[in-house]
Amino acid sequence: MKIEQTEVSISAPDGQMPAFLLTPTEPNHKPAVLLLMEAFGLTSHIRDVAIRIAREGYVVLVPDLYYRELPNNKFGYDEVESAMAMMYRLDLKSVEADIRAALAFLKSQKDVYRDKPGEAALPCERIGVTGFCLGGGLSFLTACKFSAEIAAAAPFYGMVLDEWIDAVKDITVPVHLFFGGVDPFIPCDRIRQIESRFQELGKDYTLKVYPNAGHGFFCHERSDYNRLAAEDAWQQLTQFFKRHLHRES
Repeated sequence: MKIEQTEVSISAPDGQMPAFLLTPTEPNHKPAVLLLMEAFGLTSHIRDVAIRIAREGYVVLVPDLYYRELPNNKFGYDEVESAMAMMYRLDLKSVEADIRAALAFLKSQKDVYRDKPGEAALPCERIGVTGFCLGGGLSFLTACKFSAEIAAAAPFYGMVLDEWIDAVKDITVPVHLFFGGVDPFIPCDRIRQIESRFQELGKDYTLKVYPNAGHGFFCHERSDYNRLAAEDAWQQLTQFFKRHLHRES
């Protein structure tokens, strides 16, 4: 499948937010995926993941959520302290507004699926969100805050704040969560707490823990890369999006 790759600019509350847009060249309308970046920024790995998702038949948008700190807002995987420092400087209310702007931009694209005239007004029912590390947490936040704007969320090893666990009550879309069982940033007790909350509220969720995987297990450029976990997670992610974003009209 041929993919058109373009650099775009999204009007966000604090200025123009650069983003990476991938569009399969097939003429029909397609579902879409909002891909949220790691703490290391909009890295080449995240761009590679975007291409892989686009090849599955999706329009993919990857916003640069560190745009307020351009141009020095990307880090190597050996620059953990610098990346974490930038991540902790993020204002979550501002990032929430950025995500809202990114979703609006994605819905405005002519190639993204829209309901036919006369159908129920669900213009965003074919948009999924996923992300890794920082983006995993923000994917969780997106499900809490913007369930009316998306169809499904798949966070990868995202740190989840206490208030987001409380906000699970507001999630109305299916969620597929991926964690590493030996992730030093997300202890097993926290994972159990997250799962208990979904169970308690009767939410539509799947939670997958890879016992021998650490933080960043999906990224082949990181020391924590776990090939078997990454391959299984990719299969589960693509099946999850196919099930919830490729529904019959």
